[in-house]
Amino acid sequence: MSIVIVGLGPGHPDQLTREAWRVLSQASEIYARTARHPTLAGLPAGLVVHSFDDLYESVPQFEQVYAAIAARVLALGQRPQGVVYAVPGHPAIGEATVGLIRAEASKIGLPVRVVSGLSFVEPALTALGLDALPDLQIADALELAARHHPPFQPDSPALVAQLYSTVIAGDVKLTLMNQYPDEHQVALVHAAGTPEEQVEWLPLFELDRSPHIAHLTALYVPALPQSSAFESLQETVAHLRAPEGCPWDREQTHQSLRANLLEEAYEVLEAIDADDPAAMTEEFGDLLLQVVLHSQIALEAGEFTAADIIAGLRAKLIRRHPHVFGDVKVRGVGDVLDNWEKLKAAERVQAPKPNKGTLGTVPRGLPALLQAVTYQRRAGRVGFDWPDITGVRAKINEEILEVESSPAGDAREEEIGDLLFATVNWARWLEVEPETALRRANEKFARRFTHMEAAARAQGRPMSDMNLGELDALWEGSKSAEAAAGS
Repeated sequence: MSIVIVGLGPGHPDQLTREAWRVLSQASEIYARTARHPTLAGLPAGLVVHSFDDLYESVPQFEQVYAAIAARVLALGQRPQGVVYAVPGHPAIGEATVGLIRAEASKIGLPVRVVSGLSFVEPALTALGLDALPDLQIADALELAARHHPPFQPDSPALVAQLYSTVIAGDVKLTLMNQYPDEHQVALVHAAGTPEEQVEWLPLFELDRSPHIAHLTALYVPALPQSSAFESLQETVAHLRAPEGCPWDREQTHQSLRANLLEEAYEVLEAIDADDPAAMTEEFGDLLLQVVLHSQIALEAGEFTAADIIAGLRAKLIRRHPHVFGDVKVRGVGDVLDNWEKLKAAERVQAPKPNKGTLGTVPRGLPALLQAVTYQRRAGRVGFDWPDITGVRAKINEEILEVESSPAGDAREEEIGDLLFATVNWARWLEVEPETALRRANEKFARRFTHMEAAARAQGRPMSDMNLGELDALWEGSKSAEAAAGS
C-alpha cells in the first residue's frame, strides 16, 4: 500500500524527468488527474491510463473537485498494489489535490512518494521572457474563480494555473476586476513548452473571449503600474517611522494623532456630502494613513500589529454574518439587525471585559446628533421604541410645550435638549440621517447668506446698516437666485 505521485511536466514527453520515466516504465497502470495532457500520448507502451475527468463534469462546485479526486486516490492507495497518481507539471506547484492527499495519508500512515517534474511555471516564464524572481506570485484558477477578491497583492506579477475553460476564465475575470482596471493588459499562455505554445496579450475585460483557452492555458497578470498594495503602504509608513525617516512622523504617538484622526474623518464626510469621487479617493487615503500610522506605532511598542487589526476585523465580520458565512436564514434587513444585536450580546457575555450594555459601547465623543440617533437605533433593536410614528410626532409637540413653559437657565436647556432628541427620533422614523440633514441645512444657509453679503456690497451698504425688512428682501433674493441657477 502506497501512493506514488508523478509529475508529468508541462506538456511534452521530452520534458519528463528520468526518474518519472523510470517509475512510469515500471508501472502497469496509472491514474492521471486529467487525460487531457499531451505527455500521456508519449508514455511507455502498454501502460494503462485512467483519469478523473468524470469528476470535473459531475461535481457541482469547483472547490469540491480536488477533494473528490484526493478521496479516490487515497482509496486506491490502500490497495495492496497501491497507486501511481500522475499530475501535470510538478506535484508541488499548483496541485491542490497533492496537498490534500499528503495530509490525509499522513493521518492514516499511508506512505507517499513524490516524483518531481518540470512545472508549468518555467516554460510559461520562458515564453513570456520573464524571471520568477524577485516576487512572482502563483495562484490556482479554480480557487481564484471561487473568490470575490484576488488573494494576491497587485504590486507583484501573478501566474495563474489551470485556466482550462472560458467558464473558469469568466469567473477569474470577475474576481480580478475587483482589483485591476478593466483595461489592464494580461497574457494567456497556451501550451507552454510544447510546439503549440502561444502567448496572447489582451485587456482583462476580454479574458474569457479568447478562442484558444484550453486545458494547457495559464494566465499572467502583470503588476499594476503604480504601487497600490497595502503592504507597500505599510513599508512607506514604517520607513517614515524608522531612524532614517521623518522626524515629525517618528515623534507621533496615539495621543498626538487623535486630532488628526478626527479631522480626517470629517474631511471624508465632507467629500461624501459633496459626492466628489476624486475628493473621496484622497480623503479615504488620508484616513487610511491614520490607521496604518497607529498600527505601526503599536507594532513598535509591542501592542498590536496591522495583521492583528485585520485578522480581528475579518473574524468579527464572519462571526456576525452567519446568514452569509453560515447556515442562518434571514428574511431581510430587520432579521439581520436583530441577529446582529443577539450576536453582540453573546459576545459581551463571553468577553473578559465588563459588560457595558446596549449603549455602553457607543463612543462618548461622537457628535451629539450622531450619538442621539445611534442610541435610539440600538434601543429600538431591543424593543424600546414607539409602536408607530404617531407617538413620535406627539412627543415633539409635548417637548415644544415644555420648552415654552420652562424657566430660563438649566431647565430650559434640558427641555431644548429633549426637543432636539425627539426631533432626531422623528428623523430616524422618516429614514433621514439627521447629521447629514443638518449639515446640508447649514451649507444651504451659508450659501444663501454669502449671496446676501454679496448683494449688500453691490448696493454699497453693510448689512449691519439694513433693517430687518431689507435683510429679508436680500434673503428672498438669494433664494430666488438659487432657484434660477438650479433650473
